[in-house]
Amino acid sequence: MAASPSDAPPAPADGALPQHALAELGQRPFGIYVHVPFCATRCGYCDFNTYTAEELPGGVNRGSYAASAVAELRLAREVLEGGASGRPLPPVQTVFVGGGTPTLLAPEDLAAVLGAIDDTFGLAPGAEVTTEANPESVSPAAFATLRAAGFTRVSLGMQSAVPAVLATLDRTHTPGRPAAAAAEARAAGFEHVSLDLIYGTPGESDDDWRRSVDAALAARPDHVSAYALTVEPGTRLHARVRRGELPLPDEDQLADRYAIADDAFSAAGLEWYEISNWAAADGDRCEHNLNYWRGADWWGVGPGAHSHVGGVRWWNVLHPSAYATALSERRSPAAGRELLDDETRRFERIMLETRLREGLDADLLRPDGLAAARRAVTDGLALPDALAAGRVRLTRRGRLLADALVRDLVD
Repeated sequence: MAASPSDAPPAPADGALPQHALAELGQRPFGIYVHVPFCATRCGYCDFNTYTAEELPGGVNRGSYAASAVAELRLAREVLEGGASGRPLPPVQTVFVGGGTPTLLAPEDLAAVLGAIDDTFGLAPGAEVTTEANPESVSPAAFATLRAAGFTRVSLGMQSAVPAVLATLDRTHTPGRPAAAAAEARAAGFEHVSLDLIYGTPGESDDDWRRSVDAALAARPDHVSAYALTVEPGTRLHARVRRGELPLPDEDQLADRYAIADDAFSAAGLEWYEISNWAAADGDRCEHNLNYWRGADWWGVGPGAHSHVGGVRWWNVLHPSAYATALSERRSPAAGRELLDDETRRFERIMLETRLREGLDADLLRPDGLAAARRAVTDGLALPDALAAGRVRLTRRGRLLADALVRDLVD
C-alpha cells in the first residue's frame, strides 16, 4: 500500500473515528487485513515492514504476536461501535493475512486470530479468508489446521522457477517447492490456491520467464498474480543495481514479459481481472483485493498495517515492540491518519478502478478526462464499445500504459 504521509496529523490515543466516517460504515464491504511482520530471512528486493529474529529485541517474539493482534481486534470493535448509534456492525466479508511470512506463526495462532475475528465481528456467510504462505514454511499438517479453522484460500510466494533468478531475489525455496505446496493445500481441502510471480529480475531472460510461467500453470492454480519487479531504494537489490553489479530490464522487455504471461494465462483459462491478476472464474478472484481497488472499508491489524473507513485512512506504528506496547497500555497503535477529501477520493477511484477489467465509470471524469478517454480509444488503449456504454476499459496496450493514462483521466 501507499507510503504514509510524513506530515499527516497524529491519530487520537483511543483511535476514535469521526462521526461522518462511522456513518458510512456498512455502505460498502468490510474486511480485515492482518499483517504478520516476521520473516526467516530478508529478501533483497523487499521493502515491506518485516523483521527477522536477529532484528528484534528479546522481548518481541512470534509467540506473543497473536495476543497483540486479538487485542487490536477488540479495540477495533470498541472504536467502530462508539459511533454506531445502535446500528449493528457489518460482518466481515473478507480476511487477508499477509506479511512478512504469516506461516512462520504456528497455524494454531493463525487459527486463533481468525477465531477472534469471528467472535469480535462475525464472519459473513461464505466469507473469503486468505493467508499468504512461503512454500518452505508450510506443511501438509499446517494446511490441514488452517483449513479446519476456516481459511478458504492460500496465496503462495513462488516468484520464479529458475534457481539463478531466485538467488538474485534472495529467495530460499527450491524451484519445485511451490508446486508441491499447492498440491498439499488442495489435498487439505483448499479450493482456491494462488501463486505469486515476479518478472523483470536482473539477469532474467525471456526463456527464464517462460519457464516460471509454465511451472506456475503446471501447478494448476485457480489464480495467479504477476508483478514487474520494482527496485526500491534502501533494499540490498537497489544497492547492487546502483553499484552496477546487476542490470535492469528496460520498459520494452517488461512489456514483452507481461505479454508472454498474459498469453499463457489466457490459453490456460485464466482471465485477467486486474492488471496484475488473473483468475479461472469470477469466484476465484481475490475479493479482498477487489475491495481495496473499489474503495471499500477495512481494518488493518498489526505493525505498519493501514486501515480505511468512510474516507479516513490511518496506519499503525511500524515496529512490533511499539505496537505491542501500545496495546498493552490500552492505547491505539495508530501512528497517523489522514481525512480524504472528495477530490482525493475521486482521484483514487480513477487510479484504482481503471486497473480493473470491469473498468471505470466514465461519470467520474470531467470534460478533459473524458476527452482523454476518447483519445485512449483512438490510440488503442481503451475499448470503444465499453466507452460507448459509459465505462473506460483497457486493452492490453492500455494496461501497459495505465499509469500515464490515469494521469490524463484525472484532469
